[in-house]
Amino acid sequence: MSRQKTVVLIAGDAGLEDKIIRCLQEQYPVRTFPSIQSSLDYIYNSPPDLIIGGTSCDDSRQAGLLRELKADPVFGQMPVLGVIGDGPANGWEDLPCDDCIRTSQLESDLLMRVHLCLSRTEHIVEINPLTRLPGNNAIIRLIQRNLDDCRFFGLAYADLDHFKPFNDRYGFSRGDEVLKMTGRLITNVVRSRQARDGFAGHIGGDDFIFIMDPDLIEETAEEITGHFDKIVPTFYDNESKATRSIESVDRDGSRRTFPILSVSIGIVTNRWRRFTHYGEMTEVAAEMKRYAKGFAGSCCKADRRTGR
Repeated sequence: MSRQKTVVLIAGDAGLEDKIIRCLQEQYPVRTFPSIQSSLDYIYNSPPDLIIGGTSCDDSRQAGLLRELKADPVFGQMPVLGVIGDGPANGWEDLPCDDCIRTSQLESDLLMRVHLCLSRTEHIVEINPLTRLPGNNAIIRLIQRNLDDCRFFGLAYADLDHFKPFNDRYGFSRGDEVLKMTGRLITNVVRSRQARDGFAGHIGGDDFIFIMDPDLIEETAEEITGHFDKIVPTFYDNESKATRSIESVDRDGSRRTFPILSVSIGIVTNRWRRFTHYGEMTEVAAEMKRYAKGFAGSCCKADRRTGR
């Protein structure tokens, strides 16, 4: 069964809000907010599939906040449908929206326009369906673009340790919750450290990538591991919390004891070494991640070699 699409509505007007909810409520859960600013915490932590902006988006400050959201490498892929009045449409092209609909067309056309917005986004942008983070192709494009532009940046490859035994013990549903938590954690810490041009992506499974300024990436990785270690015990039962371990089955089918989940992060930058292809850089990041996994518990290891 496919995941139900979610909509954030920023109407700025009670009558408009009621009308839009009536049009969508049978097919889409709608979360309403009075302004862009009041919606940001929710959007960052539970990214919706679509944002509908009403009259409040005409305000220059609100439009500026929405423009910043659309410029974000992680959240910029979310489509925005603007609702405009029935008067002259002057200035609509300056709104940070992917599509617009007039208020007089809501009852007849809103549901169709929402369907089209969501369908168009699924074809254009690759995002991980579980975490709503950019996926592998988006990650590759960004790394290669940074290399082609000769931009200095840091690349971190994060991987969860002992994730399969956790899934086998507690089930895929709880495993998915851990992955969603990890995606939110990485996204929020990266954003708090580098609000502009920080990037978080989900390669797939329990593998994540984040990209940011090379001067910030190691401290960011350390903060992520610290928060992860505080949060992850909440996913275990009391006995496992006390022993910080679980009994599960290994890849050979034998029962054994595993430590609780941890995260290993490998880091590389192009400041000291020259890379021309994304594959070269991701290979070094993966190498450092494997090195970090050789240490007990959550760990970050950065490549400090110079030259090619």
